[in-house]
Amino acid sequence: MKLSTIGLEKSTTKELSDDLNILLADLQVYYQNLRGVHWNIKGDQFFQLHAKFEELYLDAQEKVDLVAERILTLGKTPLHTFEDYVNTSNVKVGRNISGSKESVQLILDSIQELLKTERQILERSAELDDEGTNAMMSDFIAFQEKTAWMLKAYLS
Repeated sequence: MKLSTIGLEKSTTKELSDDLNILLADLQVYYQNLRGVHWNIKGDQFFQLHAKFEELYLDAQEKVDLVAERILTLGKTPLHTFEDYVNTSNVKVGRNISGSKESVQLILDSIQELLKTERQILERSAELDDEGTNAMMSDFIAFQEKTAWMLKAYLS
């Protein structure tokens, strides 16, 4: 059994890195969706949603970096082209969305996809005793669950 620099079995970190690359692609599409609705939002909720979308895209930007660095820590290469992101992501690409309800729904749908991927990663990383990835996924999930609840409340 060969161990990586951080003490995990090398043969098992490939699948985990592949899952993290899916999350990286999901986060990149989610980030771009947030930028798009931030720029294009219109209507009486403009000020509130413009600020909220900026808060969320700044958070997503940080998460992108954390996931890419985790993939590198596991000894693999993170995806890094827009083509790879779009072809790999489970998050739907939003286009020309400017209404408040439609914008919020796009972001809620995106977060729900992120949560699916993160829970899969959390399950696999727990099996591998990879506490670094576990902790990161737990933090992501907690934040996104609360955000999903708030977005759902807005749409109600």
